[in-house]
Amino acid sequence: MRKHLKIHLTGAVQGVGFRPFVYNTALRHNLKGYVINDTHGVVIEVEGEEDDINRFLISLNTEKPPLAHIFSQEIEELPLSGFEEFTIKKSESKGKKEVFILPDISVCDQCLSEMNNKKDRRYRYPFINCTNCGPRFSIIERLPYDRPNTTMKKFRMCPDCEREYKDPSDRRFHAQPNACPVCGPHLSLYSSDRKFIAEREEALKIAVELLGKGKILAVKGIGGFHLVCDATDDKAIDLLRERKRRGEKPFAVMFRDIDQIKDYAEITPFEEAVILSPERPIVIVRSKKETGLSKGVAPYLDRIGVFLPYSPLHHLLLNDYGKPLVMTSANLSDEPIVKDNDEAFEKLSVFTDYILVHNRDIRNRVDDSVVRIIDKKISFIRRSRGYAPLPVKLPLRLERKVLAVGGHQKNTIAIGFDDKAFLSQHIGDLETLDACRNFEEIINRFFDLYSFQPDVVVSDMHPAYHSTRWAEDYTEKNSIPLIQVQHHYAHALSLMAESGIREGKFLSVSWDGTGYGTDGNIWGGEFLLCDYEDFERVYHFDYFRLLGGEKAVKEPRRVALSILFDMYGKDIYRLSEVQTLKSLTDKEMEIMFRVWEKGVNSPLSSSAGRLFDAAASIIGIRQTLSYEGQSGMIMENYYRWDIEDHYPVDLRDGVIDWRPLFDALINDRSEIDIKITRFINSLGKVVLRIVDEYSDIPSGLTGGVFQNRFLTEKILRMAEKRGLKIFTHKKVPPNDGGISLGQLLKG
Repeated sequence: MRKHLKIHLTGAVQGVGFRPFVYNTALRHNLKGYVINDTHGVVIEVEGEEDDINRFLISLNTEKPPLAHIFSQEIEELPLSGFEEFTIKKSESKGKKEVFILPDISVCDQCLSEMNNKKDRRYRYPFINCTNCGPRFSIIERLPYDRPNTTMKKFRMCPDCEREYKDPSDRRFHAQPNACPVCGPHLSLYSSDRKFIAEREEALKIAVELLGKGKILAVKGIGGFHLVCDATDDKAIDLLRERKRRGEKPFAVMFRDIDQIKDYAEITPFEEAVILSPERPIVIVRSKKETGLSKGVAPYLDRIGVFLPYSPLHHLLLNDYGKPLVMTSANLSDEPIVKDNDEAFEKLSVFTDYILVHNRDIRNRVDDSVVRIIDKKISFIRRSRGYAPLPVKLPLRLERKVLAVGGHQKNTIAIGFDDKAFLSQHIGDLETLDACRNFEEIINRFFDLYSFQPDVVVSDMHPAYHSTRWAEDYTEKNSIPLIQVQHHYAHALSLMAESGIREGKFLSVSWDGTGYGTDGNIWGGEFLLCDYEDFERVYHFDYFRLLGGEKAVKEPRRVALSILFDMYGKDIYRLSEVQTLKSLTDKEMEIMFRVWEKGVNSPLSSSAGRLFDAAASIIGIRQTLSYEGQSGMIMENYYRWDIEDHYPVDLRDGVIDWRPLFDALINDRSEIDIKITRFINSLGKVVLRIVDEYSDIPSGLTGGVFQNRFLTEKILRMAEKRGLKIFTHKKVPPNDGGISLGQLLKG
């Protein structure tokens, strides 16, 4: 019996070789009809025998291209129409835009094989790609994803490339960035003062030689520029830190292949799988001792961020140079990654000796993604290249089109409609004018790409955040509602959404460094009983003062001193062994005591992140910080799984009293590793005691503190022994990079 079906697919089905796959599958099953891209996804009409159509439908889901992800499939039966052949129709650009824009994907093995084949016409071509790999999001200007709608439109294909592009049986059929050395982008090398040195293969050869001489290069990649130098060269790394004013924040290191990573780091099988994944994120792993890697890569840490080449240019650089390379985002402090050639010469010349550019424009700047493995699952620190802007499926359907503008640090924005949330790439901290401009640029890009205009905007409650002020201004100008959501409740909603929680109560353990509370104080150590309507703060750490306000965020000793004043008053002078006091003069302590006593510029905080800082100061780990979270990261070096004991903590009337914990810590004469382990175990015990109290409802861990692998895994192991299920983040970061997802749910 003959049938005629219309099939509508949504998801990541454009730019992945889906139409040629459908074409060839239809021919194999003797079907007539057509396939076309539209602004929703892919539309297929097939006509033929019922058995052949059934086999075709099975093949659509079981044999689809490796990068394709089908989100939904609608099938409608139509009257027979008498198609004479199966064709691929030209894309339609009208209508509501719901297509999933693919992230940039690392170069595939087939392309690498061609690039390394001396007989291939793309031998050593730094921009080789096909439908299974290459740039996507970074080059797209508008939907649908066709070459005229990308930054590749200025490159006219040569006859050979055009033949591939038009051949449905070819792997490069409608590969939008398709090019070769004859017709495509090429490299150029300049000195930092913009003097031309060489181009194409010669530019690459000289760049490799310069790296060997200890030079620092800016290299244009897929989503922006990297600052690059030899990861084994102490002088080059020290110079890069000095020029970039980077302090001690760790650098990511790119390695030639997985075997080279194993020479420098201890990696688990799961970490290896993530490192090798097509997304090619930076993965935080344990480093080996005395490997030859410069200690300046990750000062005071026993972990490094490793990743593999993901562009053809990276492969050529790493293979030719041989040794691992520091590959860090090229930007001024707190500013967005540089993406344009002119911008690179303007902003990066002070960092670099030479600049290696190419002439394929980057439309959307995209930083590298950063992950670590916690409890044998991916935990995002930064969700960007390789993952953004693929959507997160929501457990509820949104009644309106919603824009969520995130927070202030590690900012992302999100748009939502129906049951889909589209999170932006990592934007970063909104501390500078350029960062704020980039934030607004990305919002406008999402509006343009999806033909999106929000019915409502959702922001944080903090009145001083740039994202909050932008949302207030935008909603006033456009006469649409603004909803403001408490920071830690947004964290909770984010975890509920990605965990598929549809209804009922949820206990969220929301721990981070800073968030504006409903009482005007700084929250950060919260237990919230939530649903999608509202929340109740059922437990929190008792308040302590942040001496000097923002200064306390960068100086753990100020937090520790506040806690010591609270516990001992002026008697702290007898605590001669406490490392905090050794970092301050008597006069400084006297001034700070008066500041603490009067509460001058010393806001109240319940932050779990600041308690980590206080413990680090008291133990002697850090008195001042070079970057956010440094004290907690160093403390991870010392954690011991063989130690089960902990310090006491009191819970009463919804308040967690940290005083017994710190009193025990101060009087503990054990080694540093034992004290740190007991401190982390104590926080884990607090979580389990309260989760036990609410064991009849689901619970979860969210907020930047739970990027601490040992704290999180300790809690999960204790919960498993008690038969408790605790949710953690797997799709978005637990830090502030994930709160835009939670904000959407209040729209």
